[in-house]
Amino acid sequence: MKKVEIILENLMYSTRWILAPICFGLSLALLALTIKFYQELFHILPAIFSLPESELILKLLSLIDMVLVGGLLVMVMFASYENFVSQMNIHSHREKLDWLGKMDSGSLKTKVSVSIVAISSIHLLRMFMDAQKIDNDKLMWYVILHLTFVVSALVVTYMDNMGKKSKAKIKQIASLQDTDL
Repeated sequence: MKKVEIILENLMYSTRWILAPICFGLSLALLALTIKFYQELFHILPAIFSLPESELILKLLSLIDMVLVGGLLVMVMFASYENFVSQMNIHSHREKLDWLGKMDSGSLKTKVSVSIVAISSIHLLRMFMDAQKIDNDKLMWYVILHLTFVVSALVVTYMDNMGKKSKAKIKQIASLQDTDL
């Protein structure tokens, strides 16, 4: 019976590799976002002198939005792979992202929720810059949705910090018990 348990546990552990192609799929999504970014940029450049300032700012905010989403994709792709599939073996002669290997799932959730708030903030700013064309009810719902993201990010951050403090306290108690022995 113990052999069956070991085989099942090893098989189940190996299934984490199913996540690897999904993480790689995010790199294809990043490629799609890059294409869209340059498509938008090439629409802006020829009209740069004829665009009103407010419209130019709206288009630039869209580009910034895409950059933030791209960063979010990279962060989720690498951190998910490292946390749930396997450590990345980046050779020492290659540039390595400073946070790679240091972001646990709690930190990833915090960073994702903060990124969503930043993206939502830019989207909300775009809505307010074009407020005369948008119904007040719709604007109100954008604000409510944004505030929901803000509150969620605060709760996720608070819970992550509480978890880290609890772990630190447990380690401290364990080290005190080790020294008493």
